[in-house]
Amino acid sequence: MNGFDDFHLSEEIGRALSSLNYKTPTEIQAEVIPLALQEKDIVGKSQTGSGKTAAYAIPICESITWVENKPQALILTPTRELAAQVKEDVTNIGRFKRVKATAIYGKQSFERQKIELKQKTHVVVGTPGRVLDHITKGTLVVENIKFLVIDEADEMLNMGFIDQVEAIINELPGDRVTMLFSATLPLDVEGLSTKYMKSPTYIKVKNIATNKIDHTVIEVEEEEKLSLLKAITIVENPDSCIIFCRTQERVDDLFSKLEKANYSCDKIHGGMFQEDRFAVMDDFKKGEFRYLVATDIAARGIDVENISLVISYDVPLEKEKYVHRIGRTGRAGQTGKAITFATSREDYLVKEIEDYIGREISRTQAPTKEEVASAKSAFDEKMNTQPRLKHDKAEQVNKDIVKLYFNGGKKKKLRVVDFVGTIAKVPGISADDIGIITIQENATYVDILNGKGQHVLSAMKHTTIKGKQLKVHIAK
Repeated sequence: MNGFDDFHLSEEIGRALSSLNYKTPTEIQAEVIPLALQEKDIVGKSQTGSGKTAAYAIPICESITWVENKPQALILTPTRELAAQVKEDVTNIGRFKRVKATAIYGKQSFERQKIELKQKTHVVVGTPGRVLDHITKGTLVVENIKFLVIDEADEMLNMGFIDQVEAIINELPGDRVTMLFSATLPLDVEGLSTKYMKSPTYIKVKNIATNKIDHTVIEVEEEEKLSLLKAITIVENPDSCIIFCRTQERVDDLFSKLEKANYSCDKIHGGMFQEDRFAVMDDFKKGEFRYLVATDIAARGIDVENISLVISYDVPLEKEKYVHRIGRTGRAGQTGKAITFATSREDYLVKEIEDYIGREISRTQAPTKEEVASAKSAFDEKMNTQPRLKHDKAEQVNKDIVKLYFNGGKKKKLRVVDFVGTIAKVPGISADDIGIITIQENATYVDILNGKGQHVLSAMKHTTIKGKQLKVHIAK
C-alpha cells in the first residue's frame, strides 16, 4: 500500500493525517480501514504499538455526520489513561472535520461529564463502569451509536469488566458496526465476538514480541537487583526507559532509591491520584525525565515515542503482561531492547513467556565492572543534562489553531449555529475556518483554524452574537 490516499478519505481527514505525519499505513491499518469504511464487523488480534487506535479512529472520523448532535461512536477502554489517549487521537484525526470527542471515566466529576455530554458529542471514549453509569442515568444517549469499539478486550476481561461490557452492548442499537481489538483472544473474548458481532472478519497481525526487539534475561537474586539495575542503565544509557515492577509498593520503593541516586525519573501506579498520573504521563511523553518506574497500568495503550529500553525489574506473573510491557519499545517501526531480571526461582515464569511468544529469550550476564566504569562518565553527563523535549505529533495539526473564550453560553440561549453564523460573516473567514465549538452554561469555547485566530479575535471584540456583545479573549 502506497499511503493513506489509497483509502480515498475526505480532504479534512487526509489533511489531519498529513499534519500528524502519518505516511504509510501499518499492517493493521491497511487491513482494518477498508473493512471499517465498508461497515464490516472486525476482530483484530494485534499487540500494542501496531497502530490500531488510528486503524479504527480514521474510519470512525471519516463516517461521522457533523450535524448530528448525539454520539455516533462509543469506544470502550480498560484504563483511564487509555481513554484520555484515544480521545486525544480521535480529536487530532478529526480536527479539520470538527469531530468532538469526549472521555468519561471514574475518579472524575460525574456532573462535569454530564454537562460535557449535553454538548454536541460525536465520539465518546470511556471505561466500562463509568460509561454504564451514564447510560443507566440517561446522561449518555446511545440511540444513534453506529460504531462500537472494544479496545484491549483481554485486559477488560482481566480487570473484571466483561459483565459491564455486555451490559453496555445490550443497551446499544443492534444495527451498528462492532470492532473488537485484543492482544490475545481468550475464550471469554471470543465469546463476545460470536455473541454480539455479525460475521466478523478476523485480522491477525504479526506478534511484535518477535519483531524488532532484542530480548534478554539476566538471572539475579533479589538483593542484587538494584545494583544490577544501576549497572544496566549506566551501560545502556537510554534517553527514555520504563522500569516495570509488580506492585505499587515496589514502584514507590524503587523510585525513592533511584531519586536518591540522582536519576532523572518519576513513577506511575494505580494508587496515585488521577491528576498526578496524567501529569506524569504527559511529562514522560514530552521527555521531561528519562526513567519511568511503573506497574503494568502503564503498559496498556500509552503511546510514548522512542522508548529504547524496557526493563522488567520483576518478571510478570502473567505471560501476557510481558508482551504488553515490551510493546512500549520498538513502536512504529523503531527497534528496542527488553531486559528481564529473573531470580533462580522464577525460571518457570520465563519458560511460560517463551512458550507464549514462540521463541527463546537469550540469557546474558550482568555488565562487568570494567564496562560499567568505562560507561559511567557518559551516563553522568546525560543525567546532568536537561533531556531534549520530544516532538509532539499533534503539534503540527494544532499549530494554526487558536481557542477563543466567549463569556456567554446556554444561559444566554446561545447555540452553535449562532457562533458559526456570526464568525463566518467576518471578512476573510468561512465556515471551514471554524473548528470545535463547546458551549457551557456561562461560557463558550471556539477553535479558529488556519492561523486566523487573531483576525477573528479582533473582529469579535466589536461584533455582537444574537444581539449580545460578549467579552472575548484567547482561552487560557
